[in-house]
Amino acid sequence: MSDTRQIFSLKQVASSIKKTIEERYHQTYWVKAEMHKLNMYPSGHCFPELLQKEDGKIVAQMTASIWKQNYQRINKRFVDVVKEPLREDSTLLMQVKIVFHETFGLSLQILDIDPNYALGELQRERQETLLRLQKENLLNLNQSLPFPLLPQRIALISADTSKGLSDFRKVIETNQWNYTFFTFLFQAYLQGDVAVSSIQEQLKKIEKVKHHFDVVVIVRGGGGEVGLSCYNNFDLCKAIATFPLPVLTGIGHSTNMTVAEMVAYRNAITPTELGDFLIQSFHEFSVPIKEGIKTIKTYTKNILEHSKKALTSEVRLFKNTTQQRLNETKNYLLNASTSVKTNVKFKIHKERENLFNSQKLIKKSVKEVVLQDSNRLSSIVEYIGKSIQFELKAKNIDVDRTSEKLQKSINNVLIFQNKSLLQLEQSVKLMDPIRVLKRGYSITLIDGKTVTDKTKIEEGMTIFTQTYFSEIESKILKTKER
Repeated sequence: MSDTRQIFSLKQVASSIKKTIEERYHQTYWVKAEMHKLNMYPSGHCFPELLQKEDGKIVAQMTASIWKQNYQRINKRFVDVVKEPLREDSTLLMQVKIVFHETFGLSLQILDIDPNYALGELQRERQETLLRLQKENLLNLNQSLPFPLLPQRIALISADTSKGLSDFRKVIETNQWNYTFFTFLFQAYLQGDVAVSSIQEQLKKIEKVKHHFDVVVIVRGGGGEVGLSCYNNFDLCKAIATFPLPVLTGIGHSTNMTVAEMVAYRNAITPTELGDFLIQSFHEFSVPIKEGIKTIKTYTKNILEHSKKALTSEVRLFKNTTQQRLNETKNYLLNASTSVKTNVKFKIHKERENLFNSQKLIKKSVKEVVLQDSNRLSSIVEYIGKSIQFELKAKNIDVDRTSEKLQKSINNVLIFQNKSLLQLEQSVKLMDPIRVLKRGYSITLIDGKTVTDKTKIEEGMTIFTQTYFSEIESKILKTKER
């Protein structure tokens, strides 16, 4: 049995398909599809993956190619029109040619891409983001936060090599008023598709240490208006809108404000302008304070001058009044001193007279006592003599001899009595109050009576102390028994 089957090689089949496709699809077509991945090679050629989705599912998928020369031309037009380069995960309107290659198979060769259609898609995405934020009441949420009086501690989100970061730091760190800021850099990608997740990640880090910062600043520069479509992403804009600290943006463009800038607390065209805003915040705080300081100084100066005049007047019045009171007191003391001296002299003179009279009375009394005793003794002696003489005569005793002996005895008795009287007189003189006072003692009187252990003494009472040289009037402040 002979084999009648016709056998073709794989290359023949591939060539036939290629010829058929080239004959059937010899013209170009405009195709709308999502560019999932750009797949740029070092050679400059791109081999993007194109998708079509319905209800979140892929319903069509093809590979494509963009040769280097076409890519450079298309990308330049995108930068000019869309303000950013050709990017992945975007829906595009592409002019394609259907090609078949024996080795690589079926694909679409992209000849051109309409940037205006891409711009419309970006605007649609921007509008959708705005509507979602508005629906969830997030559009003005960050702007409703209280702004710090002095935004001194700044969390910076930027790339460390960004010119915008350099410009921003130059403004705040070299200001002529020497305002001091603390900044900490949280590095992130600021353009392209990776910017969304990169910035969100840094916001999460800042939120964990939010008590260390006053505001968050997102700055970029050096790229003009290229690569800003990421700032219309809903997730990124929501993260900014709901952030617990005021978020300030300076992402460097002048037209077509992004949604991220719209929901931020404050946005500026350039990082430099944003730095000036923070400087102005310090001005708004410091200028009123400086004016207040001037007002306080002026007010204080006026008060001090007024107080100085009032004090001078009061001092003058006080001095005059004090001098007058001193003069009155001095006159009163002089009069009182004169009166005290007169009274003291009078008291001393009176007490001396009393003491002198007491002394005379004592001497007189002593003399009378001595005289009475002497007379009594003489009478006794005379009586005894007569009695003795009578007895002697009765007993025939020698009167003369006996009388002589008796006389001697009497004289001895008289001498002894005289000595006793002299000693008594001397004791009386020693007990003279004047002598006692002269020896350093004093006499204390209350109501004219000598103070004894039975005298009732109370605080506030007036006492008089008599010394040899003076008489003292005192007031009792405190008493203590012993």
